[in-house]
Amino acid sequence: MTHYFSRCFAPLALLLSVAMLGGCTELSFAVANLPAHQGSFSRHADLRYASGERGKLDVYAPYGAKNLPVIVFFYGGSWQHGKREQYRFVGAALAQEGYVVIIPDYRLYPEVRFPDFNDDAARALVWSHQHGGEYGGNTHELFVMGHSAGAHIAASLAFDSRYLRGAGGNPAWIRGLIGLSGPYVLKPNTKELNAIFSAPFAPADWELQNFVSAAAPPTLLVQGTKDELVASANSEEIARRLRAAGVTAQLWLVPGRKHADTLAALSVVARRRAPTLDYIKAFVDARSFQGAAAN
Repeated sequence: MTHYFSRCFAPLALLLSVAMLGGCTELSFAVANLPAHQGSFSRHADLRYASGERGKLDVYAPYGAKNLPVIVFFYGGSWQHGKREQYRFVGAALAQEGYVVIIPDYRLYPEVRFPDFNDDAARALVWSHQHGGEYGGNTHELFVMGHSAGAHIAASLAFDSRYLRGAGGNPAWIRGLIGLSGPYVLKPNTKELNAIFSAPFAPADWELQNFVSAAAPPTLLVQGTKDELVASANSEEIARRLRAAGVTAQLWLVPGRKHADTLAALSVVARRRAPTLDYIKAFVDARSFQGAAAN
């Protein structure tokens, strides 16, 4: 069966790899999502957490879900691009591992600038805490996760308590942070990024190493060593700061892999590109009540 599976998906994996070389294109999303339309999970789409077209989210839940960890995933796209339906493969992969997965949209530039998208994310997390149990989740086991710009958003919620408190939430809800290829020590280096991250705010507001403290949740950081978009020094610096503060920080640098690979590996067709799913499962299960009991 494994040999048959590998032969069937090898051409798609190659196509996905080629597509990912140019970034997260519509082609790469189409390939990644091909196997994600079936599985032992249900998808609840277009649920509203805030007003506006981008104030919606999707929930992926295993059939018969009950008291499962909840993972809220924020996608990347340089704070300028992205939509939740492109990340169906993320919801499918994690749901089939036994988690309730919530993927929100959030407002993008040029409609908004920093920190408005973080405020949206905080509202989505509050919704997830309030409603995750309706889909079989245990909201006492709430994890935040993101890739690229989404990892910066997730880490902002985890490290800077002002966002969740401003949305009526509690930073203590977050049981763990999962960051894939995130620009945590953010240095805007394009015209668009300099417009997004601008006055009246300053680097001290968006460089997340400034917010690491002993109150931060346990953290998993995954990044490719050949990432040409976000330097691995971002993950290394956050891991160093967390450990210095006495917080558990797991850092996995995947040899030879690029920026998109850590995320693409959640798709069935590119699962061999990185052990991202294995890292996430071990991290979440070690911090969930059911996982701890099983061990």
